[in-house]
Amino acid sequence: MSSYPYYPKELSWLAFNQRVLQEAADKRNPIVERIRFLGIYSNNMDEFYRVRVADVKRQIYIHLNDQNPDAAELTKQLMDKIQERVLVMTEDFERIHAEVVARLAKYQIYLIGKEQLDAYQANWLRSYFKNKILRHIAPVLLHNKVKLVERLNDAATYLFVAVRKAEQKTQFALIEVPTESMSRFVLIPPEKSRKKKHIILLDDIINLCLEQIFRGFLTFDSLEAYSFKMTRDAEYRINDEIDESYVDKMSESMKQRLIAEPVRFVYDGDMPLDMLEFLKKQLKISSYDSLIASGPYRNFKDFIGFPNVGREYLENPPLPAINAIEFGQHDTVFDAISRQDILLYYPCHRFLHLSEFIRQAAFDPNVKHIRLNIYRVASKSRIINSLIDAVNNGKQVTVVVELRARFDEEANIEWSKTMTDAGVKVMLGVPTLKIHAKLCVITREEQGQMVNYAHFGTGNFNEKTAKIYTDFSLFTRDQELAQEAVDVFDFIHYPYRRFKFQHLQVSPVNARTKIQLLIRQEIQNVKEGLKGQILLKVNNLVDIALIDDLYKASQAGVKIKAIVRGMCSLIPGIKGLSDNISVISIVDRFLEHARVMVFENAGDQKVFISSADWMTRNMDNRIEVGCPIYDPILKKRVIDILHIQFRDTIKARVIDQEQTNKYVRRGNRKKLRSQVEIYHYLKALEDKQQQQS
Repeated sequence: MSSYPYYPKELSWLAFNQRVLQEAADKRNPIVERIRFLGIYSNNMDEFYRVRVADVKRQIYIHLNDQNPDAAELTKQLMDKIQERVLVMTEDFERIHAEVVARLAKYQIYLIGKEQLDAYQANWLRSYFKNKILRHIAPVLLHNKVKLVERLNDAATYLFVAVRKAEQKTQFALIEVPTESMSRFVLIPPEKSRKKKHIILLDDIINLCLEQIFRGFLTFDSLEAYSFKMTRDAEYRINDEIDESYVDKMSESMKQRLIAEPVRFVYDGDMPLDMLEFLKKQLKISSYDSLIASGPYRNFKDFIGFPNVGREYLENPPLPAINAIEFGQHDTVFDAISRQDILLYYPCHRFLHLSEFIRQAAFDPNVKHIRLNIYRVASKSRIINSLIDAVNNGKQVTVVVELRARFDEEANIEWSKTMTDAGVKVMLGVPTLKIHAKLCVITREEQGQMVNYAHFGTGNFNEKTAKIYTDFSLFTRDQELAQEAVDVFDFIHYPYRRFKFQHLQVSPVNARTKIQLLIRQEIQNVKEGLKGQILLKVNNLVDIALIDDLYKASQAGVKIKAIVRGMCSLIPGIKGLSDNISVISIVDRFLEHARVMVFENAGDQKVFISSADWMTRNMDNRIEVGCPIYDPILKKRVIDILHIQFRDTIKARVIDQEQTNKYVRRGNRKKLRSQVEIYHYLKALEDKQQQQS
């Protein structure tokens, strides 16, 4: 076991979500964006409990069952630290929420509860409830035959209702807020002034109209309703003993998630004690579960879609996506890529160029085979439609679908069935390895020869996320790179065969080894009196072996600068260990998602883009692909983008030894917001190329 220090990844994840909460608190952000950041924070916290906290809870039970009390105690201490940190963040959340709601009112937008309604508004809402909402309400009356823990959907918000009548036992009921069927936010039409906009949540409308739901079915003196939500363990187990298809196994395994044990219970802090005790008993809340009293509303994730009913300046101004001139100068995407490698950076560039790559291939008479892998795609995917068009045009189409893309399993199962029915050859990957690579290879006949065109990316083939995630896409006709991409697809099909990759970093085949060799070469260069430097950008940096290599490089004198969006177990700035390492994190309007590595290599810099984070799962338990950038112009572009991010003085935070999320000190430097600056940098490049063409 290494003696080096590491920051707990779970606490580091919470530090990341604290940065998201900072964005909600940041008065420099438009007010509607601030309330949307509250939604992002809430959505992140749901996933944290489903995945990270659930794993810690399992570890406690495993250590106890293995009679390893020391390990169990350490894990319990970690759980205690998590819960302490979450309680502090919950208090911050409530304070920021109140501040943002008050600030909305400055712009004549009022987010109101049922207690703030006037007579006109209450009457309008009762009518709206009867005509629009009631049809979606199906209360569950709770009794001994109802297993509440199995009835709850952890993606939903619930109202827990007490039906009280004097001298009778209180009857309890459950109402799911129907956010799947309608918007959670209802704009109340004005009676007089049109300047003032009043928005109320579905939760409050239902609470206002409880009598309409139960009248005639139950007798009562009073009705009380309080919100709560439960978060389940998102892990599921695949039964390899049963002889059934992989799709069927995945479907059965996903059902486990629907009834998995709770790991968090969040409720309205005003809920009466008898109601709270009833829920705790029904849900079998253990001492290791997080029980969190909070404000009256649950599932703030819906606030990601909070509507802007005011002026345009209340949300971020749009940054119109750039048309890449390299594609625009040619009749077909294949002519463009034959001329030069093309590198796009989303969301600054249009995702349309990628979907056009596949659309043109679908009907190009010279295209013979399309290979593509799917991890997450949009609910209405133009790319999948193009793949089906390609089959209809007689092309061979092979699609690798990763069924275990967390929280997208159901959608990917449906897409696999749709494509199979259409004639696409669908491969469901390797049962023991998740496939996270972002590859597409199009094989085209040119002058009697088969030529491969390849796409290597850091992001998914998803039109929706391409508008909000920063990612690189490389298009190339380099036959050595493209053939190795084909070899990756063959490796997925025949994982028992040996494959050698000269150019690509492929997990779990050679990625770890190649990265370690590159780090060690920097160490050797420093020993020989040359400059040694590593620039790194990842979402998560938690793989212990790679962190150890960075520590050793720092001790040898290699300068390391990293951008880590999320979890960072490496502790920078420790004298004699990591004092040559600096780490920042950028959280802004777009989700930083690109993974990039730059090695100084004695002045001949090596640049890679990758689908892989520096996590053990990505190096050893997934199929990932890192691709070198060989074109010197594109290498410079990637490095320029990284340097712009390292100069950020507005949205960059320092990852220090305690992960306190202090903003980077600006000093005498000018204000620079890297995401906006990168857009202008790329726009200027396009404008310059346009003038020269």
